[in-house]
Amino acid sequence: MTESAGRDGAPVRLQKILAQAGVASRRASEELIARGRVEVDGKIVREMGVKVDPATAVIRVDGTRIVLDEDMVYLALNKPRGVHTTMADDMGRPCVGDLLADRIDAGQRLFHVGRLDADTEGLLLVTNDGDLAHRLMHPSYEVRKTYLATVTGVVGKGAGRRLRDGVDLEDGPAAVDQFSVLDVHDGRSLVKVVLHEGRKHIVRRLLAEVGHPVEGLVRTRFGGVALGDQRPGTFRKLGRKEVSDLYEAVGL
Repeated sequence: MTESAGRDGAPVRLQKILAQAGVASRRASEELIARGRVEVDGKIVREMGVKVDPATAVIRVDGTRIVLDEDMVYLALNKPRGVHTTMADDMGRPCVGDLLADRIDAGQRLFHVGRLDADTEGLLLVTNDGDLAHRLMHPSYEVRKTYLATVTGVVGKGAGRRLRDGVDLEDGPAAVDQFSVLDVHDGRSLVKVVLHEGRKHIVRRLLAEVGHPVEGLVRTRFGGVALGDQRPGTFRKLGRKEVSDLYEAVGL
């Protein structure tokens, strides 16, 4: 429990909560409240001295949700190729848990949001926020993921049209939200695929179905979080806006 939550569970002044969450100093937080830039549970608060329960209140500043629990962890990991998406591997193969060993050894109970197969590189979210992770993985929220794929052959317009219209796979139809060809070189194409599907190997299966097997695959975006120029094997803490965007995407 954070100090702002109060050890007895009593409500706490809003400006104190904002200051302890690192939003601004207490005096600056009071100015944010006075200007109508702070909302609690969907309602703008302008009065000074308002007390709220930080354990249950949803607080936003300029539309960005403020995470109050200091024990919550939100990480963006650039998973290298050949690393398995598990926190521990019984066969001794390289896994995500190896890359986060220091945090795990320190007692943090982390888990990955969804999976990337061993041959796929790129963005993997890691957290201990079970509610958020569950919703991000649930198909009903349709959180989009973006991939860059190097595929065999020169991809024509017909393939992109088929992918957008929908392709019949062995476990049911699937379609992409967006598809574009970025480059063609030496008989290979670099394509961008955006979809909210989460089925196993879905990008590889879709591209193979339209005649362009994947030779290399990287996930570059998950919802509002982008991989950027982050080096393979490294992780970083998500920014306040990134966490807020993920919450918003799943209605939290």
